[in-house]
Amino acid sequence: MTNKTLLGTAAALCGLMMMAITPASADLLDDITQAKKIRISTDLAIPPSGMMDSSMKPTGSDVEVAQLLAKDWGLELEFVQTTGATRIPNVLTGKADIIISTLSVTPERAKVIDFTKRYATLQSDIGCLKSLNVKDWPDLKDKAIGVSRGTTQDTTLSNMKDKELKISRYDDDATEVTAAVSGQVDCVGTSATIINQIGVKNPARIFESKIPLATFDLAIGLKKGEQRLMDKLNAWIAENVKNGKLNAIYKKFHGVDLPADMRS
Repeated sequence: MTNKTLLGTAAALCGLMMMAITPASADLLDDITQAKKIRISTDLAIPPSGMMDSSMKPTGSDVEVAQLLAKDWGLELEFVQTTGATRIPNVLTGKADIIISTLSVTPERAKVIDFTKRYATLQSDIGCLKSLNVKDWPDLKDKAIGVSRGTTQDTTLSNMKDKELKISRYDDDATEVTAAVSGQVDCVGTSATIINQIGVKNPARIFESKIPLATFDLAIGLKKGEQRLMDKLNAWIAENVKNGKLNAIYKKFHGVDLPADMRS
C-alpha cells in the first residue's frame, strides 16, 4: 500500500470518527417511532444476503431480517441502497437509521459506530478457480485477489503485510463478482456464499473456497449514543434467535444453520 493510500485511508477514518461523535439532535428511537418508518441501509447487490428477484423486488437474508424487524415493530420499511463502502456513512450522516447489510463487527468500525449483538455470522475465504492449485498463501504469489472496497476482507488482506499479496479493489460485491465471472481475476476474498455464486453466473469458471480467511459476527450497526434504540434492537435479536425465526431466514438463503452457540 502506498503512502498516499495510507494517508487517504487515515483521513477517511478520521472523517467518519468526527461524524460519529457529533451529538444527535434528538433520540433516534423517538424519531423512528414518530415517523412510523425505519430506514435501513442494505446492499441489494450481494446475493444471497441482498438482491433483486425476477419482479425487481428486494430479497435475501438481510432483506428478510429487515422486513421482520419492521413488521414486528409496526413500521414502514424504507431500504437505503448501499455498497460496502457507504454503509457506515449512511447512518453517520442520517441518511439511514440502522445498517443491516452483512456488516461484520471489527474493532476499527466499533470506534465509529455501535453494534448490536450478532444476528448472524459470515464465513470469509479466499476463493479461486477450481482448476488452480492453491492450498496456502505462497500459492497466491503474483495472483490478483479481487475484493470489495471497504469490506472486512479488504482490511484483513491489506493488513497481511508479510504475505505480499496483490489486491484488486472493486467498488462493490457485484463488480467484484463480474470481474471473477469475466476472467479479470482468478481469485477473490469474500464470503463463501458469494464464492459459490460465481460458478452459477458462469459455469465455465467454477470457483471454490481455497484458504479460510475468517469467520465474522454480523450485527446491526447504528450511530453512537443511541442507547434506547440499541437496547430495543438487542431485545428483538434475542427474541428472534430464541424463537428460531432468524435461523430460519439464514438457512433459507445460505443452506446452513446459524452456529450452535448462537442457538443454544
